[in-house]
Amino acid sequence: MRIGLMELLLAVGWPPGVLLAWVIVQLAVAAALRLRASRYAQGRLRFDGCRWPRRMRALMRRPAELSDVTWPYGTFLQRLGPPVRAALLELGVRRRVPPGQIVIHEGVRESHLVLLEEGLTKVTATLPDGRAALLALRVGGDLVGEMSALNDRPRSASVTTCGPATYRVIQPDRFKMFLKEHPDAALELAAMVSDRLRWSNRRRIDFTSYPVKIRVARVVAELCRTHGRQVRDGVVIDVRLTQPELASICGAAETSIQKVLRELRTEGLVDTDYRRITVRDLPRLRRMGELAAEEG
Repeated sequence: MRIGLMELLLAVGWPPGVLLAWVIVQLAVAAALRLRASRYAQGRLRFDGCRWPRRMRALMRRPAELSDVTWPYGTFLQRLGPPVRAALLELGVRRRVPPGQIVIHEGVRESHLVLLEEGLTKVTATLPDGRAALLALRVGGDLVGEMSALNDRPRSASVTTCGPATYRVIQPDRFKMFLKEHPDAALELAAMVSDRLRWSNRRRIDFTSYPVKIRVARVVAELCRTHGRQVRDGVVIDVRLTQPELASICGAAETSIQKVLRELRTEGLVDTDYRRITVRDLPRLRRMGELAAEEG
């Protein structure tokens, strides 16, 4: 076919040099198209067959997929049914941040909510003497910032990531509309706030009713329940806490915490290294903290 076309072009008066140049251009175009198709096919193979890094997989997950995740007990997402959970996840803009990032700033007048998907965060408030008090820990599935979103008051605490974290930013008007459309979610929000208030009241009672050693035992046993990971010879608490942070959550002086941890190590109840606590005998620790099994 191509030879016939060349004979036709010669017959109509095309010079041989021009005809040769035209043939070279046609061959070059065909080669470029074949190369492009080959690279596209190789790229598809790499895309379909590669193992995406964890961060990319997390960012590409759809809300429908996240609605089927098993969320930690007591978190807001765990309280919701899959359809309502998927609707809530659709509201937010997803962000990925490194450790040490402040996602909510104490004292700032802002009203968006933060819905955690992955990672651990610390809730802290500034004391009159300038020190930071650790109020709570929040994990994937937890909702934070709901107070300012509902009452339009400045933030009462800061929320800081303890490691890499993924979360969604939800604007208050969209969240309020979500609660109107899903009354069950509004009831679960009230239950979540009630549980947090009960936990806060319990800490206050602990501060006034128990000596420091029992307070530390209660807090560490509770951290085992909420953030513990079972290993061969104990329970590792997957929360990086400094001794000042542990002191603030126990309502004790840092020197008292150091003394108690030293005693617990001597008694074979815990091991400690850099910001990590491993509980070796959780039943004994619960008894020391005067906790029932379901409390710790």
